[in-house]
Amino acid sequence: MTGSAPGLRLGLRRMYANQVSLDFTRLWRRSVVLSMAILLIAGGFWLFKGLNLGIEFEGGTFWEAPVGDVSTAEIRDALATVGQADARIQQLAGGVVRVRAEVAATNTAEVAAVTTALADLAGIDANDISFSAVGPSWGAEITSKAQTALIVFFVVIAVYIWLRMEWKMALAALVAVGHDILVTVGFYAVFGFEVTPATVIAFLTILGYSLYDTLVVFDKIHGNARTRKEPYFEIVTRSVNEVFMRSVNTTITSVLPVLSLLIIGRFVLGAVTLQEFAIALLVGLLAGTYSSLFVAAPLVAWLHVWVSGERPGQRLPRERRPAAAAPRAKRPGSGPVGRSGVTTTRTHPARPAKKRRR
Repeated sequence: MTGSAPGLRLGLRRMYANQVSLDFTRLWRRSVVLSMAILLIAGGFWLFKGLNLGIEFEGGTFWEAPVGDVSTAEIRDALATVGQADARIQQLAGGVVRVRAEVAATNTAEVAAVTTALADLAGIDANDISFSAVGPSWGAEITSKAQTALIVFFVVIAVYIWLRMEWKMALAALVAVGHDILVTVGFYAVFGFEVTPATVIAFLTILGYSLYDTLVVFDKIHGNARTRKEPYFEIVTRSVNEVFMRSVNTTITSVLPVLSLLIIGRFVLGAVTLQEFAIALLVGLLAGTYSSLFVAAPLVAWLHVWVSGERPGQRLPRERRPAAAAPRAKRPGSGPVGRSGVTTTRTHPARPAKKRRR
């Protein structure tokens, strides 16, 4: 173990100095399988299980009660006595619970029954329990605006990248951003986290982070393709190696504040909104870094191969290879006549030879 530590430090130091070239061509074949598996799992859970939509999207009624040390099981048993065994119970900070039940706000008898059950269980007055009713119209409006923003974002970004770089990069960027959104939404579907307006805002924020990482990679590929006469796959691999540590460092510096937001929001402040926002943002950041290196970059290379017919690793034809450096022209009269194929004409009389001193 002690012998491997210096080797690990040396390897990391060489990676930071761009002295290590990773074989991304081989890694990309595996990343395709990994991405497809993740998307299939996420899509399957999303389609068959669905998302745990918050009360802002589905509408309904909820209570917030300071129950202290009362457990969730005890709360559920108390709610079962009034016919609300399927109510959703969420633990908040400071011993407060939020109970969401399928009770119409106009049904005052059921509302009073749930309120009384919670008050009797916690040993508090019924007036200390807050009750709210939310209609689904507000959540539907937020969803509609988010969809509109997503479509406008995709169109503007596609046009910009197409004009600034090329259409293949525009298509690959859209696929990478869509990949990140699907992975994040699928993560919520798999683990059953509640989707709230804060989560939707985090989903839209992910678009910016994901696109930034992708554009960094594409800018390097675009620059190298203009200056290097190599097979396109080699250019893409070289470019990804050059920006690899930059992407990793950017992700680390972005993830640390999000982690602190998640820890402080969950365990210190007990702010559920901060927790919901931070979870979506954290998953999206990690997915964005992965997609920029292992989804967008190989997709651009494969699109180029499909359009140009160039095979991976194919040598360039002679007319596309960089020309050899031209031989330096000899000074007139510096060599014997006839050695060079280029004839030169003197435009001034030759200098007289200097007399050697005795």
